[in-house]
Amino acid sequence: MLPTTLLPLLHTLPDAKVLCVGDIMLDRYVFGQVNRISPEAPVPVLSVKERRLVLGGVGNVAANLSSLGLTPHLISVIGDDSMGSQLLALAKDRLKGAHIQMLRDQGRQTSIKTRHIVNIQQLLRTDDESTHPVNAMVTEQIMALILKSIQHVSAVILSDYGKGLLTPDICQQIIQAARKIHCPVLIDPKGADYSKYSGATYITPNKAELALASGMPTNTDAEVIKAAQSLLHRHDLAGIVATRGAQGMTLVLKSGDVTHLPTQAIEVYDVSGAGDTVIATLAAGLAAKGSVLDAMYLANAAAGIVVAKTGTATASLEELETALASKFLGLSHLHKIFSHSQAARQVHTWKQQGLRVGFTNGCFDILHTGHLSLLNQARSQCDRLIIGLNTDASVRRLKGSTRPINHEDDRATMLAALQNVDGVVLFDEDTPLNIITLLLPDVLVKGADYRIDQVVGADVVQNNGGTVYLAELKQGYSTTGLVQKMQGGS
Repeated sequence: MLPTTLLPLLHTLPDAKVLCVGDIMLDRYVFGQVNRISPEAPVPVLSVKERRLVLGGVGNVAANLSSLGLTPHLISVIGDDSMGSQLLALAKDRLKGAHIQMLRDQGRQTSIKTRHIVNIQQLLRTDDESTHPVNAMVTEQIMALILKSIQHVSAVILSDYGKGLLTPDICQQIIQAARKIHCPVLIDPKGADYSKYSGATYITPNKAELALASGMPTNTDAEVIKAAQSLLHRHDLAGIVATRGAQGMTLVLKSGDVTHLPTQAIEVYDVSGAGDTVIATLAAGLAAKGSVLDAMYLANAAAGIVVAKTGTATASLEELETALASKFLGLSHLHKIFSHSQAARQVHTWKQQGLRVGFTNGCFDILHTGHLSLLNQARSQCDRLIIGLNTDASVRRLKGSTRPINHEDDRATMLAALQNVDGVVLFDEDTPLNIITLLLPDVLVKGADYRIDQVVGADVVQNNGGTVYLAELKQGYSTTGLVQKMQGGS
């Protein structure tokens, strides 16, 4: 059963402050098709169709926080090279408003991971990187930035990828500074020796990392609990959140309490970056003053979202709310009803994922097969469909004082429950021009009783590179006609 505190906590996440420190890298994705084997060697030939750059490492942790509505603080080190400049520019572009502080290390190569992907499967990964410790002068500068930033946040994440930034000395300085102000420190660990993390609050190893660090098996619930308990006492940790893939997540606290959550993933396409999502969401929940158990619920749901996506991905606040409602409350359709700002964020997220967004509008007072025909045609033109719905006040101005028959909340709920509708947003004006201008859909759908030059917002959409589609109307169906029949008319 979903804790009653969880949805209120979710809504306070954007106000939380989290500091992210660790190894940053540039994730390059090369997408293509394989249609033949090379005549030169028994290897597949990848015909490249698309290239994509994504923030990796601690950059992806910050991206996950940003996707949840937070404004993260990000501190890391890059190489003094062209790829470092490209990585910094990408971070500033993707993390709007974030506090980004990246120092350059003269003797370091910026970390780059390149994944070659066919359909949704990785064919090959190549790494270009430096792993030696950051030089002493840069280390001193980094610590000064960290000690200043830590005073303005409510949680700290150390994202350790073993690339040389998070040395034992730096980890201990950060942990001790955070403990003095009662700020939780969460660590995504690396390697077999967790002594450098001693005194941290929570550590989030996966099953293999937990086995390596504890020297114990981690195949069953009992083995995971025993391995975690050995590390908790050995390194003075408050708790361990063990991520276990298809087996879900297990929280083991120093107090002896244990909680296991089954995975929420429906489909698993790519686990790249899932650990970043877990620690980011966990830290966000704690920074928002939620309990560790509530934060774990959020993290588990967020992980289920990102592994269903291809590549290093994030979960949005809206996706997380929908996933929680669908899983625990059976009310996922209600969370398709957006405010204007929520609708704008959701459309932006869909577009970033390469999805084509459609929009149509109406009063939808009494749903009938004519409406369903229109919506089916609209959905056929796009990957995601948003409905602009007239408020009750707007309907009265358009249809008269006896309308609408159904309240706006009921009309919105009915539309949101339809499978081919992905979002509903109400508007109070006589036309949907303002909401169309805000959302800028890729395709605007209206009935074929209009000409394109008569469709409100057509010029806005077309000027933005979108299209207008006129749907065929099903004859003999209208709400006005139904109302007349109910009133005894012909």
